[in-house]
Amino acid sequence: MKLKLTIILSIFCFALNSCENDEIEYQTVQIATAEYMTLKELRSSVKITSPVPIVESGKIYSFNNLILVSDVDKGVHIIDNSNPENPSQIAFIEIVASRDMEIKGNYLYVDSLMDLVVFDLSDINNIVEVSRLENVLQTYIPEPFLKEGFVDYAQSGASSDGIIVRWNITEKRLNNEEVAALENLKDIRRGGVVFDMAFASAESTGQGGSLARFKIVSDYLYAVDSHNINIFNISNLETPKVLQSVYAGFDIETIFNKGNQLFLGSMSGMYVYDITTPATPKFISEFQHGTACDPVVVDDNYAYITLRAGNNCGAFDSSLQIVDISDIYNLELVKSYDMDNPYGLGIKDDLLFICDGTSGLKVYDKSDIENLILLNTFENITAFDVIPLGNRLIMIGENTLYQYNYSDDGLDLLSEFSLN
Repeated sequence: MKLKLTIILSIFCFALNSCENDEIEYQTVQIATAEYMTLKELRSSVKITSPVPIVESGKIYSFNNLILVSDVDKGVHIIDNSNPENPSQIAFIEIVASRDMEIKGNYLYVDSLMDLVVFDLSDINNIVEVSRLENVLQTYIPEPFLKEGFVDYAQSGASSDGIIVRWNITEKRLNNEEVAALENLKDIRRGGVVFDMAFASAESTGQGGSLARFKIVSDYLYAVDSHNINIFNISNLETPKVLQSVYAGFDIETIFNKGNQLFLGSMSGMYVYDITTPATPKFISEFQHGTACDPVVVDDNYAYITLRAGNNCGAFDSSLQIVDISDIYNLELVKSYDMDNPYGLGIKDDLLFICDGTSGLKVYDKSDIENLILLNTFENITAFDVIPLGNRLIMIGENTLYQYNYSDDGLDLLSEFSLN
């Protein structure tokens, strides 16, 4: 039986006799411990509960008077937004290893590791799971986000058929000898990476943010994983039909739709696919950039791509790149702008919104793309992703939902709603 991490650290302190040595240097490290479930447990674990505090806010989705917020690897929070000045939580869908979602009609599509799960939202007070398609998405092992630390795969009593579904992250103060000992342990390896392989009337769909991996276009749901476009015919909303997936490239991260085209953001570039024949997307062109995390949004003439450096994103510098797509077969970079730590982005008319991480939400006038004008910066917040709607903008960041009205300065804060 594998020793628990706490026991290992206690032994280090006793055997090395170093815990009370003031001359030894110490460092605080994060340690992520894997949590396991069997597939049977995973597929029987869905629950619809009353509202609960969020643990880690992920992607957002807007549909009619609802806002959905992903709680990374734990489920989906349902929010009543009929009064944007005073939103309220309605329910929580507990669904393990979920990160992405899409809605058409009254049906919600959510990933759960390698499965696609469908919920009926027609009675928001009685949400029902109506179907589950097993093993239709790429199997993945979720990895934790660690600035500097260790990933512990060991678990006392873990069954041989268990799969990792989430991580529990704690901080410990260790001396250098203890850190060195952890690095040498067989079941504990060095962390410091992000790895997200998971996958927006009766016919209406909602709208997701720029970090989405799910996109519904007409009767088709497209769900990208690291290499493929997974395609589902949802003409029967309750029971999607799995179609042949299309290989799309390497390290695909996001998907955006404009007309009959899909724009895929990857860690190495942007890929464009034609969906005139929706069941069989066809490659059109690509724009290559240096390795970086890469969401993309598009207007009539340009694609806007944020490149984030650090962690597993690969790049040394973060930026916004604007690409001319007027000739879809010959994509050309027009201008690049330095950014601090960008994540999601959005556009509305001549406004461009950049979620620049801990540097806040930035609002630009993009009427001249070679000379962007910074209209406003909302500082002292962590901005993750945005959804520009017709009459307001929705943003998620650090477990808080922000809503803004459009104004001459770009935006005015309408409400700030904590999900904690």
